[in-house]
Amino acid sequence: LDLSLKSGEITIRAMNLLKKAHNETFGEMQPAKVSTGTSAGPGILVTGHNMKALYELLKQAEPRGVNVYTHSEMLPAHGYPKLKAFTNLKGNLGKAWFDQRRLFASFPGAILGTSNCVLIPPESYRSRMFTHGIARLPGVEHIDGYDFSKLIAKAEDLPPLKDEPGQVELTTGFGDNVVLPLAGKMLDLVKTGKIRHFFLVGGCDAPGSVRNYYRELVEKAPKDTVILTLACGKFRFNDLDLGDIEGIPRLLDMGQCNDAISAIRVASALAEALGCTVNDLPLTLVLSWMEQKAVAILMALLHLGIKGIYLGPTLPAWLTPELVAKLQEAFDLRLTTNAEADLAKILG
Repeated sequence: LDLSLKSGEITIRAMNLLKKAHNETFGEMQPAKVSTGTSAGPGILVTGHNMKALYELLKQAEPRGVNVYTHSEMLPAHGYPKLKAFTNLKGNLGKAWFDQRRLFASFPGAILGTSNCVLIPPESYRSRMFTHGIARLPGVEHIDGYDFSKLIAKAEDLPPLKDEPGQVELTTGFGDNVVLPLAGKMLDLVKTGKIRHFFLVGGCDAPGSVRNYYRELVEKAPKDTVILTLACGKFRFNDLDLGDIEGIPRLLDMGQCNDAISAIRVASALAEALGCTVNDLPLTLVLSWMEQKAVAILMALLHLGIKGIYLGPTLPAWLTPELVAKLQEAFDLRLTTNAEADLAKILG
């Protein structure tokens, strides 16, 4: 356990470095409305996590009139000013990583997988898909470096997309640089009883109706609560319009899974302003488990001594009953049950 917690410390350092790199390269995140429709013309759909790859692709595709769309964890790209400035960055299609076989089969353009969470493609779109960086798939052409000319040429050869409006408009871009200046107002709203509780609801999504727990939790959270979210778990509920509390949106998308560092910074700042610890804040973390990277982020939170985290809807196979008992004893780790019962327990 001590070694695992050490990995959490290293994860925090890594997330800080990645956030610094993103901010310095693409500008600090700003709130952005994101279309879920398509524009007429050739298109490329980008999935994964690699903002640098997206930037280089946008730069090369823009002069050729090829539009680029994001999928899943690439959604936060729309919040970075230097990425949003490209006229060919059009919108976000689909939801979390596991809808890709259905989505990619129906998408007529070319596809780029930039990191983990890519699935082995069926024949229907294998010839239209490319990988980059650490992502590699059997039968799929891999692009070394940042020369995307083959990908762009493939998009130009394929049938163009049509002008079709999306069913919803998504919002992203609430990095810590946006939320921290609101901390004073948030604290005033807490003190006056207008904000009762904060939830951080995020993590890795996966197939199955059992994960509708997270949508139900957000839907049933009282109107005097604020929901911070990040990672692809947000696609269970980020189409909801939760309104605002005196100008502060009730749903704040802070970015990718690695942007958990932004949530940590916000929680730490609120605790410092109130003269308490993060564990004393009216804040509850409700995380969805899926894959290994999520372990690193969980260990980062535990390394910081954050207690009372809800984890579900199913546990990792390596979390034996003995380990669960140990984590519950040391960190008050809790397992999700059902949305109504958990809300009642959290809010009292």
